[in-house]
Amino acid sequence: MCAASARTTLRNCPQAENSHITAILGISAFYHDSAAALIVDGQIVAAAEQERFSRRKHDAGFPQQAIDYCLHAGGLQPEDLDYVGFYDKPLLKFERLLETYLAYAPVGFRSFVDVIPGWLREKLHVPRAMRRGLGGRFPRRLLFAEHHESHAASAFYPSPFDEAAVLTFDGVGEWATASIGVGQGSRLRLTHELRFPHSLGMLYSAFTAFCGFAVNDGEYKLMGLAPNGEPRYADLIREKLLDLKPDGSFRLDMQYFNYCAGRCMTSPAFARLFGGPPRHPEAEITKREMDLAASIQAVTEDVVLRAARHVHQLTGMRKLCLAGGVALNSVANGRLLREGPFDNIWIQPAAGDSGGAIGVALLIWHQLLEHPRLTSSQDSMRGSLLGPSFTANEIRTALDRAGTTYREFDSDDELCDHVAHLLDDGHVVGWFQGGMEFGPRALGSRSILADARRGSMQALLNHKIKQRESFRPFAPAVLAEFAESYFDLPSAVESPYMLLVLPVHERQRSTIPAVTHIDGSARVQTVSTSPATRFRKLLEQFHARTGCPVLVNTSFNVRDEPIVCTPVDALRCYRKTEIDVLVMDRYVLEKSPTPG
Repeated sequence: MCAASARTTLRNCPQAENSHITAILGISAFYHDSAAALIVDGQIVAAAEQERFSRRKHDAGFPQQAIDYCLHAGGLQPEDLDYVGFYDKPLLKFERLLETYLAYAPVGFRSFVDVIPGWLREKLHVPRAMRRGLGGRFPRRLLFAEHHESHAASAFYPSPFDEAAVLTFDGVGEWATASIGVGQGSRLRLTHELRFPHSLGMLYSAFTAFCGFAVNDGEYKLMGLAPNGEPRYADLIREKLLDLKPDGSFRLDMQYFNYCAGRCMTSPAFARLFGGPPRHPEAEITKREMDLAASIQAVTEDVVLRAARHVHQLTGMRKLCLAGGVALNSVANGRLLREGPFDNIWIQPAAGDSGGAIGVALLIWHQLLEHPRLTSSQDSMRGSLLGPSFTANEIRTALDRAGTTYREFDSDDELCDHVAHLLDDGHVVGWFQGGMEFGPRALGSRSILADARRGSMQALLNHKIKQRESFRPFAPAVLAEFAESYFDLPSAVESPYMLLVLPVHERQRSTIPAVTHIDGSARVQTVSTSPATRFRKLLEQFHARTGCPVLVNTSFNVRDEPIVCTPVDALRCYRKTEIDVLVMDRYVLEKSPTPG
């Protein structure tokens, strides 16, 4: 990777007064997964993606409702904020677009005509949109960080590490597509970067699109499809598509790609290389797509492992922090944990663009304002349960307005014992508790739960509940103290954010078939006693009843919809699917009530 240019981020800004709390709002918007986050005196108070409120998946619009939620959660008005930061620099991004179109002119004229008006109307006027979104009541200066600085800050600052190497990979920010850095105490320094159009995220997305899945959404599907195929195209990818160096840097042969100036990801040369046109989204998935998925997954893992080894050699650090969209590739993360040179890794649970809202806010607090950073054995993400929560009264009101019949339990013990019994009997449970998760994974607040011991459960959930492709796997949630007994997870490492794919011990694969993928792996969520949640108690009760400390945990939504946010969202999803039971707070709805 080349050395990064000198950075001028967040400079020449007034210091906050020390006589009151310092409230910082971070915003990401206008590309995909818009979000907002609130930091008060260095603590993450609230964070949420706009899609959860608008109900438009990967909503790229200005995150007005997410901002309103964050301010409400902090008990603040716009004028109470000390700083408002944006997660990248739109002018630099616009510069990259113009230079790229000029470099490819006149080939990209049609794409230019499609894209540039949107920039002139909206994306070049981010400050205006931010001030309007705050009702014109924020009189202070707005701050802008570079995209990969925001990613890096979201990875290092919330981590439990005093010092760590930092590695980011995504599609593209302004110019950077990957970066290397070092975090020590409250200081974060990026030293090297890879630049557009050479991008691991773009390369993976090109294969995503070619295999008939949506870019910025279907990458999970491609990763899940990969174990069904053989990496027979991997050498061809290395030979023709990229010149990969030992340090993980590379150059793409752009004759095979069209994303610089066109309206699709790949060129006709790409199709010729891989034996025909791209798969239509509704067409049958063939052996070719399975093998392409396996091949690009293998190459991606190779790039990540090479880059990590280089970062380790360059920095001498024993711990690594990851962010950027590629850091959501949990298969690569699992290999990095098992085979890489680092003692431990920590991945931002909202590793994509949404996490940039947290990153820019923490960058202001630590880097600009020079506040010290205190670490502990736990990260500072509060389990990533940073979204809206609802009181028992609010939930009961929603249930009554919907005309539902429900049962209320007097204690958590009684509730969890009853739900554990339902799960043991094979029921599928919609589980709605506490604060909504920030990031793409359901972690036990907005989850659909089922018995991992039932081999038929995977097909049932995919077809009748989630309404999605049959090859897609489900994740296990496991009591942390039993994780080593089921999965190849080092004893000193936890996986609370479901961002590591690990081998299931061969002796356990037949005991938890619903969460064991075709290659014998699983995307693991370890559930510890901190933070104490009803989800932890439910797992304990299920274990006490069945002897199994593992449940299927998948997000509470159906295909092409965001995870549910409100009680009304949960009721709607429950009613239009074959979910058997809905549990919200201590209220339980059953489509076929059990006796007693």
